[in-house]
Amino acid sequence: MGGAVLPPDLDNLLLVRYFLRQTRKKKPKVCFIGAASGDSEAYRLRFYAGFGRFGCVLAHLPLFARTPRDLESFVLEQDAIFVGGGNTRSMLAVWRDWGLDAHLRAAWERGTVLGGVSAGAICWFEQGLTDSIAGPLTALDCLGWLPGSCCPHYDSEPLRRPTFRRLVGRGAMGDGVAADDGVALHYVDGKLARAVASRRRAKAWRVRKSGPRAVETGSPTRYLGARRSAT
Repeated sequence: MGGAVLPPDLDNLLLVRYFLRQTRKKKPKVCFIGAASGDSEAYRLRFYAGFGRFGCVLAHLPLFARTPRDLESFVLEQDAIFVGGGNTRSMLAVWRDWGLDAHLRAAWERGTVLGGVSAGAICWFEQGLTDSIAGPLTALDCLGWLPGSCCPHYDSEPLRRPTFRRLVGRGAMGDGVAADDGVALHYVDGKLARAVASRRRAKAWRVRKSGPRAVETGSPTRYLGARRSAT
């Protein structure tokens, strides 16, 4: 998800609803991982406030205070895991130190729905465009479970689009996908199955290298609000 999943007023939760539906359960167990924001309390509370409107069984995984002893069991009992935004590089370092990346991989292979926003979106790809380091946006090697590269906040942060296109065109990043705020890229079995949006004009994009430059094309993106009355 490119951004704007849990807006401050929680007035548009269409992406949350869509994410939860992928569990195919009436009352799924959903865990929030907020390591990218240093386990921010405000972020965690917004997760509980937003996801709590859908009758889920909610939990969060702290990695900076009183982390569960049996991480594997904790992760594997979840139906869905939502990863928050923040510093992707630091988040991945903490995950690897705890061995959490291996547990998440096991959960994914067992059918747990994995997703997230910004850092929680790019982390699954081979590369992501990140602001984890002060200064210009940079390419970051990520988990590599999904092919290619990914860029969030494509329409809301002015430097994202030109930087992603430039790095792909130079070959510093592989061909990839980008998501405007309010867009979710839904992968099934490692392939992009569809793109959905909580905002009418928000879109998903494919960006590929062609000669010395990058070529950007829009991907079909379904606005979720059009079906809201039937939910």
